[in-house]
Amino acid sequence: MSEFPWFASYPQGVPHEIDPDVYPNLSAVLDESAKKFPNHVGYTNLGADATYAQMKGYAESFAAYLQSLPDMKPGDRIALMMPNLLQYVAAVFGILKAGMVVVNINPLYTPREVNHTLKDSGAKAIVVIENFARTVQKALDGAPCCHFITTGAGDMLPFPKGWLVNFIIRRVKKMVPEYSLPNPVMWTDALKIGRRLGFKPVEVTNDQLAFLQYTGGTTGIAKGAELTHRNVAANILQVSAWISSTFKEDEEVVLTALPLYHIFSLTATLVFTKWAATMVLITNPRDINKLVGECIKQNVSVIIGVNTLFAAMLRSPAFTPHALKNLKFTCGGGAQVQRVVAEDWLARTGVPILEAYGLTECSPAVCGNIPGAPWDGSVGVPVSSTEVSIRGDGFRDLGVCPEGADPAEYTGEICVRGPQVMRGYWKKPEETAAVMRDGWLRTGDVGHMDAKGVISITDRKKDMILVSGFNVYPNEVENVIASMPGVLEVGVVGVSSPKSGESVKAVIVKKDPALTADDVKNYCRSQLTRYKVPHQIVFVDALPKTAVGKILRRELKDL
Repeated sequence: MSEFPWFASYPQGVPHEIDPDVYPNLSAVLDESAKKFPNHVGYTNLGADATYAQMKGYAESFAAYLQSLPDMKPGDRIALMMPNLLQYVAAVFGILKAGMVVVNINPLYTPREVNHTLKDSGAKAIVVIENFARTVQKALDGAPCCHFITTGAGDMLPFPKGWLVNFIIRRVKKMVPEYSLPNPVMWTDALKIGRRLGFKPVEVTNDQLAFLQYTGGTTGIAKGAELTHRNVAANILQVSAWISSTFKEDEEVVLTALPLYHIFSLTATLVFTKWAATMVLITNPRDINKLVGECIKQNVSVIIGVNTLFAAMLRSPAFTPHALKNLKFTCGGGAQVQRVVAEDWLARTGVPILEAYGLTECSPAVCGNIPGAPWDGSVGVPVSSTEVSIRGDGFRDLGVCPEGADPAEYTGEICVRGPQVMRGYWKKPEETAAVMRDGWLRTGDVGHMDAKGVISITDRKKDMILVSGFNVYPNEVENVIASMPGVLEVGVVGVSSPKSGESVKAVIVKKDPALTADDVKNYCRSQLTRYKVPHQIVFVDALPKTAVGKILRRELKDL
């Protein structure tokens, strides 16, 4: 790799390049830790622990079960739809060991959103927590899914605790609506069947597909980013090299509060599996006081989060100064960490938030700040084996911004090249061609690079809204609202929110004078997951538009 300006900023010991072919496949990451540290607790959830050897066993049992299903073969897609649980990790590694492909689905998705993912991916099977099985039932129209594995939150807990947890959720709290799926199999039965049959290892090479990770991309229509074993393994190695001076094998305790269906959390969990850390899986991160209590109880040394999580933790009465006395590393991504949050976090914990930048199409890590460096609002420099180029009109390389120069003249689209960049969008060659050029991924994000290779993002994707780190694309929300009989026209935009970074605002021209904001919100709740539902609704006589009829989104913010 040529000499780049950011190399001078690299921490001591961080290589300019990594070998993305160290692992033959992603299963080898778990296998390596299970071999070196078989009895070390790798994952803990709801008071139950799984050692690395146990997790490998669970994964192989599930892989064996998948192998036993009729018409299932390597390369087939398997959907996962549940919160952070031990069975999530077991299912991911089981699918990968069977040579199949993981399709992550947000369990809070509506039937419409689930249906699109199932149909587009062609998933033949789904593992779903029973609380949301009814959603899957409503999402099967036209979907090829024919194998259904249901699980309860207590399924991996020891008896009688597991039985009691499931009983309370089902019978006392009544959190499991009635559902009807074709021949569902319980998770615990699937593992028993797999154990009895035994896992038959299959050859899985690192150029095979590992994940179809759905993202809105620049069009707002959810597309599956094709992430191979090599893509994700490369990112594991890149991140591991970046933080190698900070951590020790077999010693770290990691708070895993971000949902595993999010690529940021998923890859972070794989990184710390490589480090043989203990991952503290948080099933319900909304209970912040309990989450902070778990951090204190488990003596966490690492927290991976987003701005909204850090802000909520800081507001918790349990988050007292020096509460996290073992904390050595905090990483923020998904959306920019606000200065006030970063400063308060440092004052309270003594540990700076390392801000990083990535995107689903890059598995996801692209850039990171130097571990231990104070927060400065930038996203740092490219990680090992990663090239970043700022491109202007005509795909012209704008180069770096010299000291003292106007950054605006060097601001353009951030483009990325490296082994972590996706293969393409699943069955969408035109969309793939639109973002891939000469080996470069066009991120759609806008920023500039200084003379030291430090990158600052000045704007996210042109119209994308970032709600607590989750992407919301205006045209998807617009399409839903526009389908209401009482709506004539609609424009959607993101507005600043102290709680979630941004929130969704809809500006509507009525067709039916009786239409209310509550009508719109209630309809959106039936069609969109919670963070996509507009928080602010404004009715106007006409939308601001260009001469050719294009909605002027920037003007919507002020209406």
